[in-house]
Amino acid sequence: MTSAREGLLHPSSEQVDTTLLRALAVLRVVVAVYATVLNLSRWREFERPALGWVVMGVIVVWTVAATWLYDDPRRRGLPLLVADVLVAAVTLLSTPYVQSQAMLDRHASTMPSFWVIASVLAWAVLRGWPAGLSMAVLMSLLDLSVRRVPSGTTWGNIFLLLLASGVVGYCAGLIREATEARVAAERIAAAMTERARLARAVHDGVLQVLTMVQRRGTELGGEAAELGRLAGEQEAALRALVQGDASGSGTAATAGGLVDLAEHLSRLGSRTVTVSGPAHGVMLAPGTVEDVVAAVRACLDNVVRHVGPDAPAWVLLEDVAGEVVVTVRDEGPGMGPGRAEAAAAEGRMGVAGSIRGRVEDLGGSAVLTTAPGQGVEWELRVPTGVRT
Repeated sequence: MTSAREGLLHPSSEQVDTTLLRALAVLRVVVAVYATVLNLSRWREFERPALGWVVMGVIVVWTVAATWLYDDPRRRGLPLLVADVLVAAVTLLSTPYVQSQAMLDRHASTMPSFWVIASVLAWAVLRGWPAGLSMAVLMSLLDLSVRRVPSGTTWGNIFLLLLASGVVGYCAGLIREATEARVAAERIAAAMTERARLARAVHDGVLQVLTMVQRRGTELGGEAAELGRLAGEQEAALRALVQGDASGSGTAATAGGLVDLAEHLSRLGSRTVTVSGPAHGVMLAPGTVEDVVAAVRACLDNVVRHVGPDAPAWVLLEDVAGEVVVTVRDEGPGMGPGRAEAAAAEGRMGVAGSIRGRVEDLGGSAVLTTAPGQGVEWELRVPTGVRT
């Protein structure tokens, strides 16, 4: 959280800080008035009244200045926090030089009294409860240093100071996190609403046109049939994409930065491609999902190229112990023994090399199983260690 104080804050966090610091400004004014009235009622007992008036002037002036300085987010850096606690420390340490011995002996309140709590709480709000507690400990040690024998009231005030700094700092952090979460939720809700609107528009326009092109192309035959086939594939892919975005799943990552491989593979489904997988999500790192989907797409391209555009293919996703397994299978003529090795030797296995290369870079394996008349099956295995 400290680094966030030095750089740009999330707008919602900045607003939380502004609200809390304005409440703290009210508290600062209240305790400054209390300290002023208290010292006015006993200034005749001061050993050095003139110095006492100077200390009171510092308290009043800094109260006004700090209220103005903290109101601008650009000024809420470490210099202001250090200056705030230094002013409070100086007014506190002035106590034995201003008050008489009789006041010190009866454990009279220090010159700033409760006014020092404002600087401590400023640290708690802007730097979190650890920093707030640290400043509370520092101020408590300075308070003890100006007293010969601490009284029960002194220890009670120290306890309340420590308690207030910890509670305020912790609550400020919780409020900040809750506000950021609420803003993020509102942003997601707005995005989902917009996606749903776009999905309706796409459904009413583009999808209907693609469906019509597919139907008419099939009826006309010839080159129009090929156009209809392509329109059908794009219609299926677009429908899967729109349904995913409208439901909010899409490419959204979880809090841990993971995405659902099953969701991305489902988008490869079409009139000729059947995609099956587990009912639950298969969460992997975004880069891993991208590589696995690219490898599966390369397998499907192989089917279109070597078997035919109308050849069916099946994609099966399994989430087993220790690894994710993706199987891509077709019912084409297959390949004879040694054909794959011969093609690789001739430099004609770019797609297969791309498939193996991607999966092996992930620490997995890509196994090709084929035989004449038995189609081709790719088995892609990726260890679950790449989830994170």
